[in-house]
Amino acid sequence: MRTMWLVAYDICDPKRLRRVATILEGFGTRVQYSVFECHLTESERMRLRSLLKDVIDHSEDQVLFINLGPSASRANRDIHTIGRPYAAIDAPAFIV
Repeated sequence: MRTMWLVAYDICDPKRLRRVATILEGFGTRVQYSVFECHLTESERMRLRSLLKDVIDHSEDQVLFINLGPSASRANRDIHTIGRPYAAIDAPAFIV
């Protein structure tokens, strides 16, 4: 069974930041620059965690995994914003 996870990260080093973003692009859909929506099986989630553990600096960086429940019950995304309206990000982020 797939579960929807919201994965958000705060990475201090630009090189590690790019690596984390690249890894997550292989597992989910970017909803903001440092936030991804990932529909994962348990084995995919464990693989993602393992890949990220090897990249981040555990004393400086943080990656949050927020369980949003079963993917099947989340067919329609309901996103509310304050400020600028939500727009899906289709292009990769470029960090300068």
